[in-house]
Amino acid sequence: MDKTRIVIADDHEVVRKGLRAILEAHPGWEVCGEASDGRSAVEKAQELRPAVVVIDIGMPQLNGLEATRQILKNQPETRVLVLSVYESEQLVEEVLDAGARGYVLKSDASRDLVRAIEELLRNHTFFTSRVGQLVLETVLGKRAHGKMKGGSSPLTPREREVVQLLAEGKSSKEVAVALNLSVKTAETHRANIMRKLDVHSISELVLYAVKNNIVQIEPPLPSGGPGPGPESA
Repeated sequence: MDKTRIVIADDHEVVRKGLRAILEAHPGWEVCGEASDGRSAVEKAQELRPAVVVIDIGMPQLNGLEATRQILKNQPETRVLVLSVYESEQLVEEVLDAGARGYVLKSDASRDLVRAIEELLRNHTFFTSRVGQLVLETVLGKRAHGKMKGGSSPLTPREREVVQLLAEGKSSKEVAVALNLSVKTAETHRANIMRKLDVHSISELVLYAVKNNIVQIEPPLPSGGPGPGPESA
């Protein structure tokens, strides 16, 4: 019988190793690929066609939410499980809007990861218990009644990619290389973004990116941790 193929995407090697150990202990599952940034996660998903992608929400080059959107645009049959160190109603909304159907806190991964993937493979949703049933019901209730705030961002998906790279300290030339654009086009995107957001410096742009979950400032991993449990993720 064919094994269920899973891709892991996280920028911390220690976390990827911990997740791999948990997943490959499950009969019938295999980790067929790993990615250390969002852009390579999209490429791995397209190349390997896994049943499930487990992806960290805060990664370099392309954050987990934007990567999820691109993965599901290319392979709508793929299930995406988002990992985060944060719990908030806003992030649950962002995860649902991106198309993911699972949300697990890294501190709960050792307990919830296998169950979450089992649920996603049954075409169910899974949200870690610490997010809270009330939050989930509120978000799904908004979605059912057409009250979600989707579409409120003034930026296009491409502009959000540019914002993330600029907020990570990339120059216009580096943005152009990363997105396969001309430098002139990258600079045009940058000017349009600054105008749309009414910001006048990179520091203001970074603040916007953090507030809108385009980039995240995550606490550093403690040294010496063995995997993605409470002590190591």
